[in-house]
Amino acid sequence: MKRQRLASFKRRLLAVSLLSAGLAGTLPTAHAQQGYQLPDLGSTSAAVTSNDEYRLGRAWLRQFRAQTDPWQDPITQTYVRSMLAKLVPYSGVNERLVVTMVDSRLLNAFAVPGGVVGVNAGLFATAPDEGEFASVLAHELGHLAQRHYARRMERVEETQLPTMAAMLAGMIFAAGGGGGAGIAAMMGSQAAFIQDQLAYSRRFEQEADRVGLNAMAKAGYDPQAMPEMFRTLQKLAALQGGNPPEFLLTHPVTESRISDTQARADQLPSPPHRDDPTYAMIRGRALLMLNRDNPTQAMTALRQDDPPPAAVRYLQALTDAQQARPDAALKTLDELARDYPDLSMIPATAAQVAYDAGRHPDALARARHILRLSPGYYPAQWVQAETLVQTAPAQAFDVLRAMSEQYPEDPNVFGLLSEAAGRTGRDAWGQLARAEQLQLEGRIDTAIRQIDSAEKVAKQSGDYAMASRIEQRRKDFLGYRDTMRSF
Repeated sequence: MKRQRLASFKRRLLAVSLLSAGLAGTLPTAHAQQGYQLPDLGSTSAAVTSNDEYRLGRAWLRQFRAQTDPWQDPITQTYVRSMLAKLVPYSGVNERLVVTMVDSRLLNAFAVPGGVVGVNAGLFATAPDEGEFASVLAHELGHLAQRHYARRMERVEETQLPTMAAMLAGMIFAAGGGGGAGIAAMMGSQAAFIQDQLAYSRRFEQEADRVGLNAMAKAGYDPQAMPEMFRTLQKLAALQGGNPPEFLLTHPVTESRISDTQARADQLPSPPHRDDPTYAMIRGRALLMLNRDNPTQAMTALRQDDPPPAAVRYLQALTDAQQARPDAALKTLDELARDYPDLSMIPATAAQVAYDAGRHPDALARARHILRLSPGYYPAQWVQAETLVQTAPAQAFDVLRAMSEQYPEDPNVFGLLSEAAGRTGRDAWGQLARAEQLQLEGRIDTAIRQIDSAEKVAKQSGDYAMASRIEQRRKDFLGYRDTMRSF
């Protein structure tokens, strides 16, 4: 009976969480088809396995993409991935992470079971230095490492199933910026139950803090940054009164929590100060994106926290590029690249500026120079692919096929692959890549219509091997949709 109740709860939770989101793999390989199936809702296992969490997280990500505005910035995304890569070996997380970034000035970050880490642009605006930003990511990795979702599912057996589902649905809504509505959904549950779950949540928060602090210290970040970030959040909550930052809706900060974190941070070593402008440069990118209609405000916000001079120059170059002054931007970026030869993001920024200015040969040369030194650097790969789509689409198709295998969860790669395929007369490939992009963005019904069109094109051209490949993918898509409609 207990197992049946848990299976029933899993069905209801997925129904609330997924809505009409799609879940499929990348281009149709056997490995992709095996790795991206929806959870088995008929399972009678009382335990929530890591595989369950992985699949739920990937499904949740697709719904999230369908409901939020993505922030497409390869340089910033690569920076966040690199920070997570430093923290992961010391956090206890054993799964492949996917980073999603949101074009929102709301202060928020979150971790979803299965290794999905989300970051709002507003977090960069709030965290003045790298350590404070890293403390938030380290805390989120703590939640993943301690498998708090699975433990909460076990806790459900001791409380009430429907109210727990409502609480988690509210938390998911709040993660996407629903704010007060998300909290309202949680507060609509029974008061006694909520109080019990909040107490349980506080224990989770304390565990995530401890894991995060240890990971920070071992990865070379200053653990003192975590209590400092909590104080910043507490001040923001006081300033905003009844509308606290989104992050605090699911991660409440109390005086006792700050004191506990400070005491533990005091027992850990703090590294010597590093004169590294990287984070401040990335922060400048976020501030300019959030203030794209008023670049002066972005510069004012950056200067308030006494950034390294190099970061100020970098933001000025970004502003020059935005205001159609590419020569000035490239001159500054080339000077910065000579001063900081180890920061690939600077020449990659220059390559992107050259591309945006229509200087395709220069953009391609710059991107390829970076890739000779750092073959897997995504921002340079992206500029190279963008440029080749415009100048040599056949080469672009080959490059993007490889990138689609390297970044199977990136809908933008599949969108560009679709364009490259279309420009080279590979219509079936183009429509299949477009279908994969759509399903990664959570638009499963549109993806199915697109893949139907791809199959028709393949058959009309006599490419029956491709048609068979697409037909199998179509079956996968239909299976995802049918499963979700049966909730």
